[in-house]
Amino acid sequence: MSIAVFLPTRKGSQRVLNKNTRPFAGYNGGLLELKLKQLMKLKVDEVILSTNDEYSIEIANNLIIDFPNLKIVIRPEHLALSSTSLSDLITYVPSITKCEHILWTHVTSPMINANLYDKSIAKYLISLKEGYDSLMTVNSFKNFLWSKQKNDIINRVGDKRWPQTQDLEELYEINNAVFLATREIYEQNFDRVGKNPLLFQLDKISALDVDWQEDFKLAEVVYEKFYK
Repeated sequence: MSIAVFLPTRKGSQRVLNKNTRPFAGYNGGLLELKLKQLMKLKVDEVILSTNDEYSIEIANNLIIDFPNLKIVIRPEHLALSSTSLSDLITYVPSITKCEHILWTHVTSPMINANLYDKSIAKYLISLKEGYDSLMTVNSFKNFLWSKQKNDIINRVGDKRWPQTQDLEELYEINNAVFLATREIYEQNFDRVGKNPLLFQLDKISALDVDWQEDFKLAEVVYEKFYK
């Protein structure tokens, strides 16, 4: 069973300037350097860095001598815009790999190390035999959600105005750390998860996602304290 890792980066980050490549926790090549060094340890067929960013390419080239299954693919500019549809990028992915299974991940999940990737792959392979068709990492969310439109709690179970927290509907936040699916799902469903994904729950620290400036600062502190 061949597995490819798809790692997208692009230039022009809007919320956090150069968030993929600015220095992070002692890594001069930033989150990208850290992520590539994590992925370097995986026993997969190929790791594809899809980018239009010259500095991302330079960082990857500095590691490629020790990373023989790293594949740098220049992403077309129309697929590297802030306005690019995710659906268009999903459709593009199977055109750059022939592997049977695709693990989509991001540099913005710095706590997802080789051990967690290995666990997600193992869970995924087992889940395929149990009737699931894909895997997606999530955070369990069980707290009060208020709708301004409805002027009420929207995840209440039962009739109590203020139920106990444990009695609320359990929801799941997609943390964007790992999506695992067959290339068939990409080609036929135009999606990166199938109709019956296994929800692989992560703890809050592992699931930290760098999306805003304060996320970057928080992730750097957490990484330096718990992961270095």
